[in-house]
Parts: sequence; C-alpha cells; structure tokens
Amino acid sequence: MGLHEEIARRRTFAIISHPDAGKTTLTEKFLLFGGAIQTAGAVKSNKIKKSATSDFMDIERQRGISVATSVMSFEYQDHIINLLDTPGHKDFAEDTYRTLTAVDSVILVVDCVKGVEEQTEKLMKVCRMRNTPVIVFINKMDRDGKDPFDLLDEIEEKLSIKVHPLSWPIGMGSLFKGVYNIHKKYLNLFRASTQRVEEEVLSIKDLTDAELDKQIGEYDANNLRENVELIEGVYHDLEKSKYLSGEIAPVFFGSAINNFGIKELLESFLEISPIPKGRPTDKGFIEPDAKDFSGFIFKIHANLDPKHRDRIAFLRVCSGKFERNKFFYQVRTDKNARFSSPFSFLASSKNIIDEAYPGDVVGLYDTGNFKIGDTITEGKKYNFQGIPSFSPELFRELINTDPMKTKQLEKGIEQLTDEGVAQLFTHQLGNKKVVGVVGDLQFEVIQYRLLHEYKASAQFQPVPFHKACWITSDNKEKMNEFCRVKYQYIYTDKDKNTVFLAESAWILKVAKENFPEIIFHTTSEFKTQNNDA
Repeated sequence: MGLHEEIARRRTFAIISHPDAGKTTLTEKFLLFGGAIQTAGAVKSNKIKKSATSDFMDIERQRGISVATSVMSFEYQDHIINLLDTPGHKDFAEDTYRTLTAVDSVILVVDCVKGVEEQTEKLMKVCRMRNTPVIVFINKMDRDGKDPFDLLDEIEEKLSIKVHPLSWPIGMGSLFKGVYNIHKKYLNLFRASTQRVEEEVLSIKDLTDAELDKQIGEYDANNLRENVELIEGVYHDLEKSKYLSGEIAPVFFGSAINNFGIKELLESFLEISPIPKGRPTDKGFIEPDAKDFSGFIFKIHANLDPKHRDRIAFLRVCSGKFERNKFFYQVRTDKNARFSSPFSFLASSKNIIDEAYPGDVVGLYDTGNFKIGDTITEGKKYNFQGIPSFSPELFRELINTDPMKTKQLEKGIEQLTDEGVAQLFTHQLGNKKVVGVVGDLQFEVIQYRLLHEYKASAQFQPVPFHKACWITSDNKEKMNEFCRVKYQYIYTDKDKNTVFLAESAWILKVAKENFPEIIFHTTSEFKTQNNDA
C-alpha cells in the first residue's frame, strides 16, 4: 500500500470535554466497536494502560481523575484510528492544549443535563485558534436534561460556532428510545447495554413508514417527523468544507453508557472527518504526502515505569514514512539519532513497530534528549510551529528544603517541566525559580514526584503574580527600558524567552499603556498571536 493510501486510511483526533461529561465512556465504546477491548469498564479500571504506572499515579487513583493524555490506536472498517483521550480536569488543561496540536479534528462531548460548561468553553477556544474541525456529541440523553433545540442554541452562543445536527434523539430520560440519523436518513433503535455492542433492532429509512408508529408510538413518531422536517428546513445539507474549516460543528445525540447513537457518530465521523493534515513550519508548509519524513514531539512523560525511570516522548508523524532503526535528524540539538524500539499504542499493549505514517503517534524511549516541540526530520532544518505554552493561572516559588539534594532538585524540576506539567520561570538575580501551572493540584503532583522520583525535598511558597506575559518589541531601547524599570518582575522561561510576571490585571494594564511599544503575549507562540494579554 502506497503513502497516499496509508494516509487516507488514518484518522487522528482527540476527545475533549468538561469533567464527568462522559468522555472516557465514549472512548471505551469506540474501543469496543473497534474490538480493541472486550468488556466495558476496561478504561476506568486501568486495563488498557500502556505500561506500569509510577507512584505519582496514586493521586490519579485517589481522586478518580485523569492527569495525562492516553493514546489508543485501533482499526475499524479498514481505517486506522488514533484516538487521544485527554484529561478533563481543569488542573491538567495544559496537557490537553498541547495534545490538540497533534490531532486533525476533535469530538467535543457535552452533558445534556449540564450543557456547555466552563472547561468546554476554554477547550473550544483552543480549537478555534487553529480552526480545528469539531464534531459535538451531546451525551447522557438517557437522563432528563435540556431541550435539544435549547442545547443547540447554547452551543452556538457560548462556543461561537454554528451547529448542524446530523442525528436527532427520540425522547429523553426514561423515555429515550434511540436516535434518527439525519445524515444517512435512517433510524436505529438499540437495546441498552453497558457491556457489549448491540446490533440494531430496527432500521427505517422512510419516516412516513407506519412501522415507525408501531415501534415508538404515534406521539414520538409524529414529534420526530416534525423535528426532522424543521431541522432539514433550517440547516439543509451539511457543507463539508465548512466543517473542515472549523466554521460548522456537526452535532450527534446519544448515550455513551448505553451505546445509543455511538455507531452513527463513529461511522459518520469516519466519512466526514479529515485525513491527516499538513503542518506549518518556520520554512513553509509541510504536506503529509511529502516524500521525506517529518514529525514533532507534543508530549513527554517521565518515569512511567518507576523501576526503569524511563521517559516516553510522543511523536506525531507529519509527513513521509517513519522507519525503525533509520537515522533521523533532531533539529534543535543538530544531531542524528535512530530508534531501535519505537512503539505504537494498541489498546492493551505497546507494540514495537517497523514503520508509521502521517497521523500516527509513535512512542520513543527518551534518555532526556527531547523537549516538547522538538522537530525531527530526514535532515532538513525547519521547526514545526503551533505548540505554544499558555500563560499559567497560579504561581509559586520553588523552595529547596534540603540543600544536600540541590542537584536532584535541579534535575527533577527540569525534567518535570520538560514534560509540560508546569512552566518554569527563572529570575537572573539570585536564581529564584517560580513555577506556573493552570491548576492547584499540579503543585501537589510536582512535589510528590520530586520526592519519590528524584529524592528531592521541596516546598512551594505563594507569590503574588497574576499573569505571565511573554514580551517582544521592535524597539530595542524601549525593551531595555521596560526590563530595567520592571527588573524584579522580569524572568526567563526554559527557552530563554523574556517573560513579565504581572502582579495584577491593573498593573498589566498600566504597563501596556505606559509602554505601547512592547507587545504582551499570553502564549509563547509569538509569530501567530496578536497583543491580547
């Protein structure tokens, strides 16, 4: 099979949602359809973890949340699906943000009872930054929730995207009977089952069929006919190009826990979702069917196996073909390296692979050579763009409580921030280190891992910072003046970029007014961002 055919078979997407919207359950049902797992509950009971987990995962188990992105690959209808299940908890949103740079589309899960929630809005903003194609799955229709039309209005209003329903629910809560596939023009009714995928028990391609009234009752049948007629009159046919450009979000309804509407979602997704797309670099756009291999590191996870202290780098293949034991070029370090044991994530195990194609996610054993955003090529010098660090929301100073373990602490905080679990800002005077995160739980995770993985004892002391802004200016004189006036608030990040840590929104506002020549960036991705701090 040639490169074009391999690319066409692949779909790489992330499932995102507010916590408890049903994201992990939906992931599980997809894996059931693909035959990657045999029983429901495997995801939540940790049966598909890729390797032994380290001690810090105790926090994950104790609190019942995900703290890291999971990568799962499986086949369905001759497609290779690379599914990235992201943390829903807001304290680990940074991991989700970066994961979105490695996918070509997104399925956004919305709880029909709670509607659009805060974390959903934040995640959608990141999708909008890149015009990522989004499909919305409105979940938990087996519960009494908001009216479907009200949910569509809420999604359009809060997420600033037009919607286009491709399926429609029959009833809700205890009266929920199934979904009508507007896209394919047929109705499927399923038996509720949390343990296995149920076959359809009824398929009606014409809503005027009297059999519909017999199966779901005259009231529900007439209600469905009226709703579908209204929807088709308002929305007409889906313009696929507008979905692919991120302007329109197709919407599906269902119940992940009961397998209602999942098959329609999965099969329609495979039909309309984009194949692996190219990526911008600082030297031009790289198409997936380019002959030469290229890819970038979007995630690093250290110490997955506490016995071996291994680090895993997650590589998104962008173009060409990745091959085992072939020498590739790491642009940042200007060195060549070959990978003898690259692996793919096939549900219950890590499988050593000989090759991978655009859209695939490859696991690489890392001895500390990789950083998030690293570009790997067949020898050409360019860097993929679009993998920013976002301004943290909480800041604390890192205090060493055991001077005898200073080296261990330095190594530990360096490696953990390499993973992207937090951002490290260093002041040149006194080497003061400030750690920034998006959620308070991250401090607990970092402190635990520093102690148990690096034997380094540390504490976090609150510091009065409101926002981190990366600063740039074409006026070197004004830049130097600003750094001199605000020297106590000027730090550098791990890439030696200049960062201003503002104490309050008011101080930041005044700084912008007094120094209009300075551009304040809320992400580290300067070239594609306007002054929006």
